[in-house]
Amino acid sequence: MSFPLDNRTLAETTFVVVDLETTGWSPASGAAITEIGAVKVSGGKVIAEFQSLINPGSPIPELITNITGISDAMVMESPWIHEVVPIFLEFCGSPEETVLVAHNAPFDMSFLLAAVAAAAFDWPQFPVIDTAYLARKILTKDDVPNNKLETLAAYYGTNSQPNHRALDDSRATVDVLHGLFERLGSFGVTTLAELLDF
Repeated sequence: MSFPLDNRTLAETTFVVVDLETTGWSPASGAAITEIGAVKVSGGKVIAEFQSLINPGSPIPELITNITGISDAMVMESPWIHEVVPIFLEFCGSPEETVLVAHNAPFDMSFLLAAVAAAAFDWPQFPVIDTAYLARKILTKDDVPNNKLETLAAYYGTNSQPNHRALDDSRATVDVLHGLFERLGSFGVTTLAELLDF
C-alpha cells in the first residue's frame, strides 16, 4: 500500500502516538475502551494532545481498576465511545498526513477498529508504527532485557513515566519513538517509506 507521505523524511512526518485503557484484553470478548490519550508530534516537537475518559457501558473489573486507577465512578459521567470517535479522528487528521504510533499496536488497533465500526464510522487507513516491534528490531538484549514500555521508558529516560493512564503512556511512547528514530539512522532509515519497509 502506498501513501502520499511515503517520501517524507521522518522529521517531516506527523505522528499521532496513541494509548488506550480498556476494561479487558480483547474487544472480541466484550471489553471496551475507558480512556484514550494521544500526542501529535512532528519534527520532534509536540503539536497537540488529546485525552478523554470514556463510559464503557459496563462495570470496570476490580483487577483493571487496580492497574489503571480508573473506576466506575470516574467514567460514570464521561462521554460514550461513539461521541469520542469523531473527535479523536478529527484530532488524528487524514491518513495522507498522519501516521499512527502505539506501543504494542495490535492491541490498541483492535480496540480502535472495533470502536470506530461500532460508532458506524469508516476507519481511515492510517499507516501504523508499533514501537514495541520497532524496539525488538533495533535494540539488543544488552540494551534492554525486554521491550515493555516501562523498560524502554527507563532506558531512554522519558520525561513522562508510564503509569497505565493513556495520556502519560502516550507521552512516554513519544520519547521512546524519538529515541528509536535516533538509532534508525545507523540502519540507513531516514524516510517513512524506509521505516515502513524496515
